[in-house]
Amino acid sequence: MPRKPQRSTSGRDAQGRFDARGQKLAGTIAVVAGATRGAGRGIARALAEAGAKVYCTGRSLRGNPSPYNRPETIEETAEMISAAGGSAVALRVDHTVEAEVEALFQRVDRECGRLDLLVNSIAGENPLMAQWCSFWKTDLKNAEAAFRQSLLSHIITAKYAAPYLIRNRRGLIVEVTENDVLSAGGNPVTQTVKLALKGLALNMAAELRPHGVAAVAITPGFLRSETMLERFSVTEETWSEGGKKDQNFLESESPLFVGRAVVALAGDPAILERSGQLFSSWELGREYRFTDADGRRPDWGALKIDFSKHPEQLLQRLRTGSEIQLRWLSELRRKTKHFLTQLPQTKTEAGRSTLTSAH
Repeated sequence: MPRKPQRSTSGRDAQGRFDARGQKLAGTIAVVAGATRGAGRGIARALAEAGAKVYCTGRSLRGNPSPYNRPETIEETAEMISAAGGSAVALRVDHTVEAEVEALFQRVDRECGRLDLLVNSIAGENPLMAQWCSFWKTDLKNAEAAFRQSLLSHIITAKYAAPYLIRNRRGLIVEVTENDVLSAGGNPVTQTVKLALKGLALNMAAELRPHGVAAVAITPGFLRSETMLERFSVTEETWSEGGKKDQNFLESESPLFVGRAVVALAGDPAILERSGQLFSSWELGREYRFTDADGRRPDWGALKIDFSKHPEQLLQRLRTGSEIQLRWLSELRRKTKHFLTQLPQTKTEAGRSTLTSAH
């Protein structure tokens, strides 16, 4: 049966404060790992907007920034939420350190008695992964650090969150990645990380399903993160001026938009049926009918992207890569279907078959 789109409100009253009457996640306990800036901050704000209590984690504190040396802090994220009437706790956590991550979830459980949602948005804009070049020209000096910060941190965090979700026999893990196809990024380190995060959600979904817990991956569209606003020399209030440099920017989205996409998934009672899938903010916007902070519904997938400023060599590589991916996916589908026929039925599946034939 087709899913009926769920219409979301902004969750705010006439004064711009959160309106509890429209909060679909009221009472939800959420951890947003990597809530300092970008998509993580937007997701934390959207979850609080929808009524969740949000633990905002990251490495950047006032007076003690992360190696990124950016001005944003986790305290700032929590204060933005609190000022608007939401509930947030800022905690300094290095998600590459298992003891710190374990202590985080112990604290959440001690203070709230449960965990409902984990969003892994750690090191999404890691400067160590910024290089664009062919794999044989890649600078690998910081590759191990990049893998630890942007991939292993996600695995560590999911590892220590999972037992609490399993105990409740419900919940959701969201992996924030880049692009809604296999490819992403401009060098093999970035490409490996972004692809692995999609695969991580896929693999976790199979293990978590018997426990009633879902895992998905999600990508924003053209994200107006703090870094991107700086690159275009605009602010969130004047962002449309960036369209003069790149008309694609006119279809960009604020970090709140992907946050509202996560809210829609977390509030969907049928989320377990969609576990393991890769979602995009723009497709979920169409389905659930939520909007961005300014009332727009940006749709990166519907945009006829202007590639005029891209080098011909890059465009050819993207085309060739996409064609190879299609063949790869077609073969993978065929082989996976064959493997499925070789697997013996489990007792549960056999019981279902018997019950079905009896009726």
